[in-house]
Amino acid sequence: MTFSPATIEQNCLLPNSADTPGQRHTEAQTHRGTHTHRGKDTPRQRHTEAQTHRGTDTDRGTHTHTHRGKDTPEAHAHRGTHTPRHRHTETQIHGVTDTRRHRHTEAQTHRGTDTPRHRHTEAHTHTRGKDTPEARAHRGTHTRSHRHTEAQTHRGTGTPSGMMAIPDPPCVVTSPDCPPASTPSSPGPPASTPSTPGPPASIPSSPGPPASMMALPDPPCVVTSPDCPPLGLKSLRVDDSQFQASSYLRMGLGPHRARLNIQSGIEDGDMYDGAWCAKYEDQHQWLQVDALRPTLFTGVILQGRNSIWSWDWVETYKVQLSNDSETWKTCMNGTEEAVFVGSRNEPETPYLALFPQPAVARWIRINPQTWYWNGTICLRAEVLGCPLPDNLDFRHHNYKEMRKLMKAVNEECPRITRIYTIGKSYTGLKLYVMEISDNPGKHELGEPEFRYVAGMHGNEVVGRELVLNLMQYICREFRRGNPRIVRLVTTTRIHLLPSMNPDGYETAFEKGSELAGWALGRYSYEWVDMNHNFPDLNNIMWDAKENDTDMVKTANHYIPIPEYYTKEDAFVTPETRAVISWMQDIPFVLSANLHGGELVVTYPFDCTRDWAPQENTPTADDSFFRWLATVYASTNLVMANPDRRICHSEDFQQHNNIINGGAWHTVPGSMNDFSYMHTNCFEVTVELSCDKFPHASELPTEWENNKESLLVYMEQVHRGIKGVVRDKMTKKGIADAIVKVEDLDHDIRSAADGDYWRLLNPGEYKVTVWAEGYFPSMRRCNVGTEARPTICDFILIKTPRQRMNEILAKGGRLPQDLQLKLRALRLRKLRASTKAINQRRKHSRKARGTRQRLQTD
Repeated sequence: MTFSPATIEQNCLLPNSADTPGQRHTEAQTHRGTHTHRGKDTPRQRHTEAQTHRGTDTDRGTHTHTHRGKDTPEAHAHRGTHTPRHRHTETQIHGVTDTRRHRHTEAQTHRGTDTPRHRHTEAHTHTRGKDTPEARAHRGTHTRSHRHTEAQTHRGTGTPSGMMAIPDPPCVVTSPDCPPASTPSSPGPPASTPSTPGPPASIPSSPGPPASMMALPDPPCVVTSPDCPPLGLKSLRVDDSQFQASSYLRMGLGPHRARLNIQSGIEDGDMYDGAWCAKYEDQHQWLQVDALRPTLFTGVILQGRNSIWSWDWVETYKVQLSNDSETWKTCMNGTEEAVFVGSRNEPETPYLALFPQPAVARWIRINPQTWYWNGTICLRAEVLGCPLPDNLDFRHHNYKEMRKLMKAVNEECPRITRIYTIGKSYTGLKLYVMEISDNPGKHELGEPEFRYVAGMHGNEVVGRELVLNLMQYICREFRRGNPRIVRLVTTTRIHLLPSMNPDGYETAFEKGSELAGWALGRYSYEWVDMNHNFPDLNNIMWDAKENDTDMVKTANHYIPIPEYYTKEDAFVTPETRAVISWMQDIPFVLSANLHGGELVVTYPFDCTRDWAPQENTPTADDSFFRWLATVYASTNLVMANPDRRICHSEDFQQHNNIINGGAWHTVPGSMNDFSYMHTNCFEVTVELSCDKFPHASELPTEWENNKESLLVYMEQVHRGIKGVVRDKMTKKGIADAIVKVEDLDHDIRSAADGDYWRLLNPGEYKVTVWAEGYFPSMRRCNVGTEARPTICDFILIKTPRQRMNEILAKGGRLPQDLQLKLRALRLRKLRASTKAINQRRKHSRKARGTRQRLQTD
């Protein structure tokens, strides 16, 4: 990221010290000879150091050196061969081979081993005579492990104190590649908090930086490594719950208002003031931000309070970091605590302060030290930081390794996870599901059910690995207390099926990512494409609507499985049967089917009418399906990249990376269509990557590309309306009540406990609920733009017996939910045929095993 020097300035207030130990580039120092200066030694130029050397020197920079006599800037005496490998290499004298691998290496004289590990190593002189403030005597081994090491006197091994080390996790930081900054000729004292009202001594009344502040080079230093982005305080990516403060004046000036550029209302004192303001005026106040994960923090941007009535800002501050929110370490500048300059003379300009040494932590605190003398402690901020990569198991997992990983996650988070199976593949491999919930194993009233299904095509492996990574990530972030993950787990029951086609995956896995080809492992063991193996309910519904004159009575949901599909000789894979049965057992609300080989999200209907090869075939909920597809595609880092190339031959960017399934190509018998028409569940297909089976080295990138998409898509399960349908007399929930939304020709049903969920876009809806044996009930429900549902409960009154007798006496029929009864009957037949088939296959496998043992003997 690039900050304009016109609006953002870079400041660091240096500690008061004679030799200014925290500056980037060390003053000129004397080496085994005479160091001549005209007056006081305070260099203002960028790289100018007069040094006396005995040995080899080949200067390619802009440095003036004196060698055993008079020298001029244009003439240098050299002995031997010297090959510099950096821009401004200082002269060095070594008794061994000189290898410079950093950018600005100061002159050094050694009689032993010296291992520089920082960017700008101070010059050290090993002399036999008098020591000076600029030159210290060293004997033995000296190891510098921090960025700006001060000259120190040692007899033995010297390890100077540097920037704080944040424990667990360790981090190796590449220092910013930035030219050295010059220093003021006369460093002034650091600013301090005034004991009585009035301006601090070090903050001038006229515009301009205080005397003790580091002089900015011209042009300003632009840090390019590490180039860490904003954490997201300004953009609202950081949630209000991630802020804390030592105190605050009132709710309108709470810590959640400490966002860069946030604007206040017209009136002070309301809920929308323009900053965080501390309740007390002392140096113990702080603003804290939780990054939710280990982050490499590199800097802070500060502003004052936005207000037309008040004039408040922070002038200097310290920064503290923590990995547990209890133990804090202050950002150091050499051996001193770093003090950073904030706002100057007005509250609106943002000021950037880069840390002397980037550091890894999870929590960061801004600790004001001084503030405007006629105001109070108020600030708006942004934090710069690079979130560290998730430490997940990035590799391809075969069946055994998948089971081990799922077991490890369950052992790590036993309170919120449960592993169960929904059936077996043709070869007997179990279809494992990981459930994640705050109450695993139980459907909770009002809590929606969500599922991810991966590996329907066994060779499309990215979805499988993403689902495995997702269960690891949710487990670890829940334990860390990540508010977003905690909220998701406590309000949603999540089901993750990583491998619907384990037989196909094992076939592809044996060949590997490069040798499996385009189709090996795609199909089941019986050579069936499972995404064409579900019952085709689309044409059943369309035929019924064409033949039925009373469109009101035509079913638009919960369509029963056709009779032929329930027979034992039906060509239905055991995996498909298992998933259908799974759909019946759990009242899923939202799902996604993860595929590979393209970069696009498709939504129902997948099957076209009249068997057209390509035709846009929308559902009654087309607008919401488009929203679901857009949510995933727009947050996917690859799909959202306008400069990406097409995968193969089709450019889906012209459709914003989403497309109706039928408009792409017709797919009769898809899981998406079946889920929508046979159950309450809305489902889309996500094509995750151009490469179906990428190399394991690409899996971390795939995770980063899809992590946010996977999370934000799950959160959509909370859109629309939800509620409970109850009996007025007993107060118990009514199962299978029909929930009908006016102008949407697709109904849903209540679950066994009477709770229901209807996914809807924002708007006002007229909703009618009806159940067999009850009078219908109607009410209006408003859906907001927030990702949380509107509660719409219904109370139904039973039809009185007298009214029933009157209907029967007139020869009429009581209304019956025949569709529901037929659906239940067909499901029982399907399960019975599946059981019979599985028993035959089990006996067949045993017989084959016996024959193989006999042949071996």
